Amino acid sequence: MNRADLSKQPEQVSAMFDDVSTKYDRMNAVLSVGNDALWRIATTRAVGPAAGERILDLAAGTGTSSAALARNGAQVVAADFSPGMIAVGRDKYADRSDIQFVEADATDLPFADEEFDATTISFGLRNVVRPKDALAEMLRVTKPGGRIVICEFSTPTFAPMRAAYNLYLERVMPLVAGVASSNAEAYTYLNDSIRAWPSQPELAAWLREAGYEHVAYRNLTGGIVALHRGLKPA
Repeated sequence: MNRADLSKQPEQVSAMFDDVSTKYDRMNAVLSVGNDALWRIATTRAVGPAAGERILDLAAGTGTSSAALARNGAQVVAADFSPGMIAVGRDKYADRSDIQFVEADATDLPFADEEFDATTISFGLRNVVRPKDALAEMLRVTKPGGRIVICEFSTPTFAPMRAAYNLYLERVMPLVAGVASSNAEAYTYLNDSIRAWPSQPELAAWLREAGYEHVAYRNLTGGIVALHRGLKPA
C-alpha cells in the first residue's frame, strides 16, 4: 500500500491516489456522510460556469466535479497528477466531449497563459507540495478578470463542532476507512493533512499574495469546508 506523508512528495501522493482511485468517489460519499454532494453544488455555483466558457478543474480526480461544471455548456479540462484517477475518469466519462482529461502537475501546468475563464480546485490544493506555486500557476493560466474558486477542508469556527470533528478524524474515520477503503493508510494521511492545513484567513492571504483581487471565503458545514474565491485583475 502507498501512503504519502506531510512532505507531500509528488510521486508518493500520486501513487497513493492511484491506489484509491477505483473506490475514491464512494469513499468520499461515505466519509463525508453525503456532504460531498452539497459541497460540490456550492462549488459549482461559486464558479458559475457559463456556456462557451473554458474552465480548468484542477485535482479533478475521476471527474465528478468536472461533470457538474460542464452541465451548463462549459468546456472543462479535468487535470490531475494521478494516472490512476485520470484513467478511471476517462472511462467513466468516455461519452462526454465537453470534458477533457489531462495528466498535469499543479505547480507546472501544461497550459498557455490566460487560457481559462475560471480555474477551480476541490480538496486538492492541500495535497500539493508547493501550494503557493500552484496558486501562481492558476493565476497565470486564467484570463484577466477570470475567477478562481477553491473548495478545501478548513477549520470549524464553533468550538464544540471543532471538538466533535477532531474526534471524528481521530477515531471514526480510521475505522470506516479500514473497512471500506482499498488503502486505509491513505486516509491516515488525509487526517494529518487536514490538521496541518492553514485556516481560512491564512489561505485568503495566500490568494492575495498570489495576485488575486476581491478575495473572500464562505464556510460550509460550520467551517469543516471553506470556499475561497478571487478574481484575476483585469
